Amino acid sequence: MATLKTPVPPTRARPGLKREIGFIGLLWASTGSIIGSGWLFGAKDALQIAGPAAMISWVIGGVCILILALPHAELGGMYPVSGGTARFPHYAFGGAVGASFGWFSWVQAATVAPIEVQAMINYAGHYSFAKSWLVIKQTAAGPQPTLTGNGLTVAILLMAFVTAINFLSIKKLATVNSAATWWKVGVPLLTIFMLAVFNFHPGNITAANGFDPDGVKGILSAVSTGGIVFALLGFEQADQLAGESKNPKRDIPRAVIGSTIIGVIIYLLVQFAFLVALPASQIGTTWTNGLYTAMTGPFADIATLVGFGWLASILYIDALISPGGTALIYVTASSRVSYGLSRNGYVPVVFEKTNKAGVPWVGLIAAFVIGCVCFLPFPTWQSIVGLITSASVLMYAGAPLALGVFRSRLPNEDRPYRLPAATVMSPLAFIVANLLILWTGWNTDWKLGVAILIGYVILVGNRVFGLNPTKPQMDWRAAQWLPVYLVSMGLIVYLSDFGPLAHPWFPLYWDIVATAVFSAIIYIWAVHVALTTEEINNMVNTVVVEEEDTVPHTP
Repeated sequence: MATLKTPVPPTRARPGLKREIGFIGLLWASTGSIIGSGWLFGAKDALQIAGPAAMISWVIGGVCILILALPHAELGGMYPVSGGTARFPHYAFGGAVGASFGWFSWVQAATVAPIEVQAMINYAGHYSFAKSWLVIKQTAAGPQPTLTGNGLTVAILLMAFVTAINFLSIKKLATVNSAATWWKVGVPLLTIFMLAVFNFHPGNITAANGFDPDGVKGILSAVSTGGIVFALLGFEQADQLAGESKNPKRDIPRAVIGSTIIGVIIYLLVQFAFLVALPASQIGTTWTNGLYTAMTGPFADIATLVGFGWLASILYIDALISPGGTALIYVTASSRVSYGLSRNGYVPVVFEKTNKAGVPWVGLIAAFVIGCVCFLPFPTWQSIVGLITSASVLMYAGAPLALGVFRSRLPNEDRPYRLPAATVMSPLAFIVANLLILWTGWNTDWKLGVAILIGYVILVGNRVFGLNPTKPQMDWRAAQWLPVYLVSMGLIVYLSDFGPLAHPWFPLYWDIVATAVFSAIIYIWAVHVALTTEEINNMVNTVVVEEEDTVPHTP
């Protein structure tokens, strides 16, 4: 076992992060991230893939997300640090694993803002001045609104706007986000009531080519590629902002769990309302190619068709507020993740620079640049959903692994929230994360593999060129399972029914079994070779950031 060397923290002239966010701010940061463009487009895309059986897909997605959220609730209370999802694996497994999952976290956070900006532009296509921003193109997922040159320019300007707001103090940002989130929760509830109650068409459930036109595969595909899991992402924002929470040990677990439950309930009702309110003329003979699939503003278009012009007007306003608010908070999160990565020594120390308001501004600039780059290979909302979903659940997979380690190595550690049946729930959460990666499919997962390789190039370059004076111990023994996990998971997806093979090695159901068994093996292996109790304590103490020293006790 390698001996952990205590890095010498560099001298940093900066005001540091400030603890200014209360419980409502944390709850609405997570809830506001969950209710973004997903509610505006997820119902349409899920229906296009799975038909009315998309209702089942939402139930599956909701259960999966709740299982993934629970480990984050316990870990966030234990270690309330900025960019928490990027750092829990670091504490449990050391540098090599910590760097990897930190990069997964950053990729996820940095790619959400551009998809929210695309959603804003899609709904803006309703107005005559925005007609030149989009063109309908046929894609593998059916007709999709696609950015034009003019649309790309507008997208970059919108990214600049949400980035600029993030230069405000975290207290002001939380206030703005909380106000926006009240609206973001209220408008979906109003839409659900008006469409489901006054335009209830139960025959839609068996219309076109049936309730479940593509069977189980369609139901599972919709979970990952139909925008369902993507829509439910965001509970981790409370963990990401934990370093700026007034009372993190009390508030973070409540915010993580509460926001997840709120999001799941709202999205189930949203899908139901969209299905039963859809006019018969928009359905056609198949769910895949109905006229509704070309809607650039699905809910606003339905409201217009059924005579609720006033509701459509509200929805067009919401199409700026809901995605804009989510883009805002994810730009915030990406800068906090890069801040945490720098504190751990993985990326250049410049990412720790903060302005007088305590905002890590270099991370904001980086998030803006990457967000703009994402518009080029992913010019449609649907095209980037799968990538973000895979990156997110890969990031989420680090938490149950870390939780398993901490329960084994640190059984008596203070846990403001203690996950019931953690010995079962923790490995189950890891299995769920890998199943979601499987259901995303090879066409998306290979792109995630490329993003992972780019990350490793950046991490190695940072170390080789000495761009951060903190040199974390890599702990290769504790990371021995990681390359096996990443490569083998890719092979399982490739050889599965969700891969490109005409005759997959793992047909439907068997691919689920293979993923579950493989995940259980990796989980046991990872927990077994993780850092020792002493090494974990040293790891936490040597990379602890200033704001952790001011955490108040839970009343």
